[in-house]
Amino acid sequence: MQRISSLGMVAGARDQQWRLPQPLEGNPLPSVDLPPALKAMLFRRGLQSQEQVLLLLNDQPLPAADRHFPELNPALTRLKKACLNKEAVAICGDYDADGMTSTALLMRAFEAMGASPQAAIPSRMADGYGLNSGMVEQLHSEGVRLLVTVDNGVAAHEALDKASELGVEVILTDHHTLPANRPKALALIHPATTPKDSPYACLAGVGLAYVLARALAAELKNPASITTARDLFCIGTVADMAPLTGANRTLLREGLSHLHRSSCPGVQALQQLAGLGDRPLRADDIGFQLAPRINAVGRIGEPSLVVDLLTVDDPNRAFELGRQCDALNRQRRELCDAIEAEAVALLESDPSPLPPFLLLAQGHWHHGVIGIVAARLVERYQRPAALLASDGEGRMRASVRAPDGFAVDRALQHCSDLLERHGGHPAAGGFTVQVTAVSALHQNLNALAAQWLQSRGEDLLVEPEALLELDQIDHAFWQALQTLEPFGAGHPKPLFWSRGCRVTDQQFLRGGHLRLTLEQNGVERQAIVWRWPDNALLSQIIDVTYTVTQNHWRGETRFQLEIQALRPHHEAMELQRSHGSYRVQRIDSKSLKLINPDGDSLVTHVNREGELESDDSRASHPYVAALLQEACIGLGLRP
Repeated sequence: MQRISSLGMVAGARDQQWRLPQPLEGNPLPSVDLPPALKAMLFRRGLQSQEQVLLLLNDQPLPAADRHFPELNPALTRLKKACLNKEAVAICGDYDADGMTSTALLMRAFEAMGASPQAAIPSRMADGYGLNSGMVEQLHSEGVRLLVTVDNGVAAHEALDKASELGVEVILTDHHTLPANRPKALALIHPATTPKDSPYACLAGVGLAYVLARALAAELKNPASITTARDLFCIGTVADMAPLTGANRTLLREGLSHLHRSSCPGVQALQQLAGLGDRPLRADDIGFQLAPRINAVGRIGEPSLVVDLLTVDDPNRAFELGRQCDALNRQRRELCDAIEAEAVALLESDPSPLPPFLLLAQGHWHHGVIGIVAARLVERYQRPAALLASDGEGRMRASVRAPDGFAVDRALQHCSDLLERHGGHPAAGGFTVQVTAVSALHQNLNALAAQWLQSRGEDLLVEPEALLELDQIDHAFWQALQTLEPFGAGHPKPLFWSRGCRVTDQQFLRGGHLRLTLEQNGVERQAIVWRWPDNALLSQIIDVTYTVTQNHWRGETRFQLEIQALRPHHEAMELQRSHGSYRVQRIDSKSLKLINPDGDSLVTHVNREGELESDDSRASHPYVAALLQEACIGLGLRP
């Protein structure tokens, strides 16, 4: 691993550690028809046979859902009765994109199958997360006797007890961690109840809603009732950052190719407002264009707006509701930018070193967006962060985010004696705390983060997956890359690196971004650095890590590198070992020279099969061979 001074790819990161890919012997996956960089990337991700790659490229038929969800049939029996009798059915969702799309999906499906559904989503500000007793009582008073939860419910014991007391039957569909005691319900549809290695184990809330709606439509022989269900599944799954494996991958690949022609007026309105045009959509289009417009409503508005948008049939009304979502998203961005600027100023105005755990509290900050800003601080400073906003009556509510490796849920559990409420998972969480306990809480979290930083190091870890030359980024490469879509959680976009790129142009853009033109081997490619931290000019020649995308602008499409990290380029490299430093330098595109601490050298080259060859017998020694393999990666002789 090589430690270098940062040029600021992740804003505020002071240092970077580049961990280049592990060397590969020869030509990995020789029978797979993909460019070498993609084969090397897949091999390093663990797909080390042609069969494994084919499973990724070609989806397998999904098993019957009732064979994997043991309580699906009781749920279907009760819902079939509700549809045939035109019963009132309440759908209680969460106020994030997953919960709102889940609610809209079942609203559209149940109504088309004969039931009389109504949405019941709590307000983030007034009610907090999930089903509560007050909601159950209100729904009961309105004549509701059947309630379906989506993306929540398994921890709502008090509300479920109230439903049982009032004679309201409940079908729970949720993907959050099951408590030790099984929640009281007519049926539980949950990934944890599926068999080991089930393709359904990765489903988010909207995936479970889709499974339920599809099974019910089959039971009632009414396939037309779910014509828009897969569209909403696609949006909710990507927005929730569910793992794009198993059923998620299969259903998403099926749905994405048709999403741009959705028959749901609300989906069409969102695409139009996002300027996506009439082209097949990728997961990125959902994640960066559609999902934020939906999530913004749950953060700073009323979630009923999104449900109305995704269930209305009038295109004009849909467009008007979409414009309201768009306006709230702009407001959300302004709030985030303002809070981020204030948070950064608070941190950097303090002359003392940054604490291991960043904890900032301001009474006026908006609860709905502090999680986004906390994530930005993690990106900027590479350490866990919590932002706290006033919750009234001497309490503060917080959102927590953390880099990979620091478990937020375990940290909060460790401090549970200081907290009124807490929850989350390894990467994110939240809590409520008395103002008087904030200082003690920060001390405890600092101690935990200090231990983690000591073991991990404070530098930004940069881990590209394969070497790629700029002249290799062409139409054929792009087409091959598309066969690996969709990318997302569990199957991220490949992170490539290129060495020795000449910066021929650099422009500072509004919003703090940097546009570059890079040249290598006589080929130029456009690049963008999002959230560039300063106005410093770059070195003339740099190494870069990036993902490959396409930029669509004014009818023109061109390749674009989205840069994740960069460093000054060095022709030679040093390999540090316990007894000294080995110097390595390229001779040409296929050969290198290794110089040991005593000044002795040997030369080796990479043959057509990707194997190392040398006339020097010392090159075959295991210790020397390992040095040469690492040098080939570091100097860009192998992908």
